[in-house]
Amino acid sequence: MSVRTRFAPSPTGFLHIGGARTALYNWLYARKNGGSFVLRVEDTDAERSTGESMEIILEGMKWLGLDWDEGPGKGGDFGPYNQSERVEIYDAYLKKLQDADLVYEDEGAIRFRVPDKTIVVNDTVCGEVAVNLKEQGSKRFDQETKQEVEANPDIVIRRPNGGYIFHFVNVVDDIEMGITHVIRGEDHLSNTPKHLALFEAFGATPPTFAHIPLNLNPNGSKMSKRDEGALIHEYREKGFLPEAVNNYMALLGWSAKDDQEIFTMEELTKRFDLSGVTKSNSKFDYAKCLWVNAEHIKQLSPGALAAGAAPFLDAAGIPSDDDRVPAALELARERVQIFEEIPKIIGTIFTEEVTYDPASVAKVSGRDDLPQVLEALATGLEKVEDWTAENIKPAIAAAAESIGAKMGALMLPCRIGVTGSTAGADLVPVLELLGKVEVVKRLKIFAEMQK
Repeated sequence: MSVRTRFAPSPTGFLHIGGARTALYNWLYARKNGGSFVLRVEDTDAERSTGESMEIILEGMKWLGLDWDEGPGKGGDFGPYNQSERVEIYDAYLKKLQDADLVYEDEGAIRFRVPDKTIVVNDTVCGEVAVNLKEQGSKRFDQETKQEVEANPDIVIRRPNGGYIFHFVNVVDDIEMGITHVIRGEDHLSNTPKHLALFEAFGATPPTFAHIPLNLNPNGSKMSKRDEGALIHEYREKGFLPEAVNNYMALLGWSAKDDQEIFTMEELTKRFDLSGVTKSNSKFDYAKCLWVNAEHIKQLSPGALAAGAAPFLDAAGIPSDDDRVPAALELARERVQIFEEIPKIIGTIFTEEVTYDPASVAKVSGRDDLPQVLEALATGLEKVEDWTAENIKPAIAAAAESIGAKMGALMLPCRIGVTGSTAGADLVPVLELLGKVEVVKRLKIFAEMQK
């Protein structure tokens, strides 16, 4: 049987990195095995589900490049793919349980009679889990009395208002859609015995289950939507590369079993396997995610680098059609982690007025020789006829020699005088892109400021 995986988000909010990683693992497994990846919408919660949330989730999936073979906008042989449109199918499956006397009414709700026997979950990642639902559900903790009380172990599958419960529709859809592998978060492992009981009641072969470790914050707490790095759309807004985000998400619970950490999507597809999924929960590290993105930026072609940077250059008022942009981007390539940082690195090249950072200026303003240094720089650089990096550097060295100083003593005043900051791209290439007239002008202005 061909592999069929699925991702089933609820359109009640944004696309969270935990959900996106689940989608990625399902996508990778399907693609590696030549199977199908199904996108199914769990929108039975009518009060919380919104079209806006679904659109955000779909856009996030598209941005990540996790294309689906069946689902919204694609159709397929097993639709509809929104659970809100599948009520007749659920009604038919409920009738099967009613005919077999496996359900009963309880104060308007419908409960499924769980079998009184041990149910064994053979999970690909977590191993074997054995549970007797009758025994497990015979007690529950009462928040008011703060003690365990008797509880009905039978599963509610339909609410008094007629709405079907997740456990029921989840199983029905997996049967109807021919899902062969259910790859989902470990927090669903405790639900799996209930699902297996329903598969058995319907006389259906259950899929292979693989429960992947949870994503946690560095302190061990569960990630929420307010945590840095939690929401996929924010990666796009900050200028991450989708392939880098996929790369980092893959590492949250999976290892290639060697030292490789940077992967293309093709490499991930080739190497991903459920045997590489770890059992322990993963710790989300935003700094590591930034590092992965920086490594991907370094590998971009000049055209891809320009395309990724363009929206951020435009937002900063840097004309992307300026013929100095390609060279400036190459200066930024090795220094930035996300595209959002690029204007800060190269912005001084394209502005007419320098913004001086007070902390940077303070590092040189107390030097007794500063006026002499700035005058020597302006005079020496003004003499350069062929304004190239190869000629600019010797001119700075000559300026230093003219005042009996070492070249290094002139570099920081030159950087601050021309760019306004101690940070930024390599100085000499920046001077080349600025042009002789602009560099000399800035040095003279900075010298006047020190008087």
